[in-house]
Amino acid sequence: MDTKNPSEFVRRSCRAVMDRAAHVRIHAPAIEAYVRELAASSPATPGHDPASHYLDGGSGTAAFFLTLDAINFGSGYFPFLRKRPGLSGYFTVAAALADRFRTRGPLSAEEMAAITADSCAELFGQDAGHPVVGELMARFARALNDLGALLADRYGGACTALIEAAGGSAARLIGLLAEMPYFQDVQIHAGEPVAFYKRAQLAAADLALAFGGVGWGRFEDLADLTIFADNLVPHVLRVDGILMYSPELMERVDGGELIPPGSAEEVELRAAAVTAAELIVTAARRQDLAWTAMDVDYRLWNRGQQPYFKQVKPRHRTRTVFY
Repeated sequence: MDTKNPSEFVRRSCRAVMDRAAHVRIHAPAIEAYVRELAASSPATPGHDPASHYLDGGSGTAAFFLTLDAINFGSGYFPFLRKRPGLSGYFTVAAALADRFRTRGPLSAEEMAAITADSCAELFGQDAGHPVVGELMARFARALNDLGALLADRYGGACTALIEAAGGSAARLIGLLAEMPYFQDVQIHAGEPVAFYKRAQLAAADLALAFGGVGWGRFEDLADLTIFADNLVPHVLRVDGILMYSPELMERVDGGELIPPGSAEEVELRAAAVTAAELIVTAARRQDLAWTAMDVDYRLWNRGQQPYFKQVKPRHRTRTVFY
């Protein structure tokens, strides 16, 4: 990891992937017009949904987002989750965690360090006996075990102490979180390391949004972040004609076939989204729009919530701890 600027490592390594990619390419000539389309869509002001997130404005909110981002993965498992009415997999998990915070307070470091897959299933309202869901609950438990152990060993059990140790730097927060295996979001492509740090970068962005950029949400280098590469942003860019898949990959994704984590195809899907977003940022600046990659991510993620993007084509599914 580039400890001084891990996001630049993401940017640089993803660009290198696209220089040699065989399965995904970026249709660069369409980007200038695409920026105009995104700008005209006027998304709502960024904000966390108070119904699905715990927003007390204090240390509970800091703990909520670190806990949530520790388990903010599983999109490849979500088709099998027991979802709350009208909610996606992500919002089902977030809302269940928020309910726990409201009724019993945050999970302590000791509780997280000891939590089991069965306890996670109970907390999130899931069937631990289902083979796919049970696997996800076991991964949730491992992620929380790691966070609880790290907090207990290094930060006196306090999420706020971990955040304060970053000293107002998103880059340092990424490095601290990446000490946990499930935050070490680095793959190998053609023998070279490729970084994404999706959830570690997102943790900084979530905290900044929750606290209005002050206190536990103050990070002076937020503009350095890349997008938070998952399976939704590549899907939106594909539907919108910015990403082009090879015929073989298109057939596999459209057929609902799981794309293995760490495979060349999966790495290229995420790297293409990161690199395309950087091209969008550059094009936006040419159009006098002061967008960051984080702004682009917000626009694309919210665009992907529209029914059209959920219905027109399936997104790729990968069972991974990174998104």
